[in-house]
Amino acid sequence: MLTRPSIQQTDPPRPAKETLPTMYDLPSEDPEEPGLPDEFHDLQPQLLSATFRLPDYPRDQVFTASDLNLYYDVWHPLWYKRPDWFGVVGVPRLYERRELRLSYVVWQEGVDPFVVVELLSPSTEKEDLGTSERNPEKPPTKWEVYEQILRVPYYIVYDRYTTQLRAFALSGGYYQALEVMNSRIWLPGLKIGLGLWQGRFEEIEENWLRWYDTNGNWIPTEAESTQQQLEQERLRTEQERQRAEREQQRAERLAERLRAAGINPDEVV
Repeated sequence: MLTRPSIQQTDPPRPAKETLPTMYDLPSEDPEEPGLPDEFHDLQPQLLSATFRLPDYPRDQVFTASDLNLYYDVWHPLWYKRPDWFGVVGVPRLYERRELRLSYVVWQEGVDPFVVVELLSPSTEKEDLGTSERNPEKPPTKWEVYEQILRVPYYIVYDRYTTQLRAFALSGGYYQALEVMNSRIWLPGLKIGLGLWQGRFEEIEENWLRWYDTNGNWIPTEAESTQQQLEQERLRTEQERQRAEREQQRAERLAERLRAAGINPDEVV
């Protein structure tokens, strides 16, 4: 028989945020499923994809995905991981150049991910950081897959609750921690950097991960680029209006001087 969980009552009642369970508190119908992504896990990857512009690759040769099944072992074709976000370079944006992917199968694509980003959550932290105990009866952990099987060159982990950003680069067959300076990391293999940006995305003020260029400037999204172009056009129009106004004022002053000298300005060629 199902029983209701007991929640201690207080007077006045505690805020709902303190008493209502989160997805991490409630078990799934599937005992192996740790829970579905929260809203941050949905929005953050969108910003990562929207600003992942690489100088050495055209956009149609870059594939990014979030929460997509990543099949990594041809000898165990049912094994997969589901990164919060990953990027692959040198592959068509569309599968066989015409279809959206339903998954990413490395032995069919022939190209492994170049960078993976995991957003820490209470239920996945140990696996994401490689601190969980290895169970030989289960598939390898994410850390093992990224480091030992796929050999992903860059692995980035972010904890939004502490705003801690950590990054690892493959060196000598193992991940070595990269130095994080001012919440920014430079990825020389991609000629792009990832940093912590405080701003508004999708009308939400938050600390977001986003990519920056070689000059240290945040790479704009398509919407931001359009807005910047509109603002530049508005400024150009305003400058042209002010320039025309100044020319008109100069012409009027010159006409006044000519009239004062007894000269009709309309007769001056």
